[in-house]
Amino acid sequence: MRALLWYQTTLLLRSRHVLPPALLHLAVLAVGFSPGDPILDSLAVNAAVALPTAVWLTWACTHNEPPAARSCTAAAASPRRAQLACLLTGAGAAGLLAGVCCAAVALLAGGHAGDRATAVSRLPALGAGLTATLVCVLAGTALGALCGRPMLRGRARAFLLALGGSVALLAAGASPANAAVSELVRGNQDGTVRQPLLPLLVVLTATALVTALACRRAERGE
Repeated sequence: MRALLWYQTTLLLRSRHVLPPALLHLAVLAVGFSPGDPILDSLAVNAAVALPTAVWLTWACTHNEPPAARSCTAAAASPRRAQLACLLTGAGAAGLLAGVCCAAVALLAGGHAGDRATAVSRLPALGAGLTATLVCVLAGTALGALCGRPMLRGRARAFLLALGGSVALLAAGASPANAAVSELVRGNQDGTVRQPLLPLLVVLTATALVTALACRRAERGE
């Protein structure tokens, strides 16, 4: 598996697919965050944009290989393991980008709530921000797996599902991503740091199920 992950990471870094989601993430932060802004609100922005970033990177990892190379990889390592490596690479890339941005935001943001009078401790806030970011990355990875090969081959349909799904996951009240981001927003209002552990448990279960489904589909062939 280590060799597969290294191979998929190399493909992603060499492809043209890695820059657009990274630039999207940084552009949203540049617009939605300024040094000195309330820390929890700023971390909520980073967590929210991590979801479409993860969708894009996961989808990209499932499309990086040419058909012939994909067949060789599947023959050498099994289709299930090859698909799992794609999804883990996408999730890892999104998690690394969002995690670094989360730490930078926590360092540069103001240690206060939205009223700018209530103090908010940076370390607990960073922990909550990282947890919310992980929830959004996992939700985005699951959606990206559903949009990518072998689950969905048409690029137009994949784009529509990715766009609509990202909006739904961030806006729907029942979504763990929405719940995690909302915890940060509520904390920004009253100055209380809340760890979104229940949304994390839910999204871990859902992402594991989607990953298993995608790997099973890969084993059956496209």
